[in-house]
Amino acid sequence: MKRIKEYIKRNIAGEIVLVPAGQTAEDFNGMITLTESGEFIWDHIEEARDFNHLVELILEEYEVDRPTAAQDASAFLMQLLQAGMVKPTGLNW
Repeated sequence: MKRIKEYIKRNIAGEIVLVPAGQTAEDFNGMITLTESGEFIWDHIEEARDFNHLVELILEEYEVDRPTAAQDASAFLMQLLQAGMVKPTGLNW
């Protein structure tokens, strides 16, 4: 999965947010607040080879079972995809 570089992660008043920049700011007016796990996914999404590898990274970081990690990651990735904040890079994404 590839992050769209026009979304910049910032810490604003203790909240981690994704802020659009450049042309993207004209199309998307607002910010996305990330949870701790959402920030983890955003930070590691490009290093993960595929969805299963991303779930493995989550399992290494958090005490959560595989079905919960996969379900939560899938839901968050769908939100990112629908918002145009990431793009798939292969068949397993």
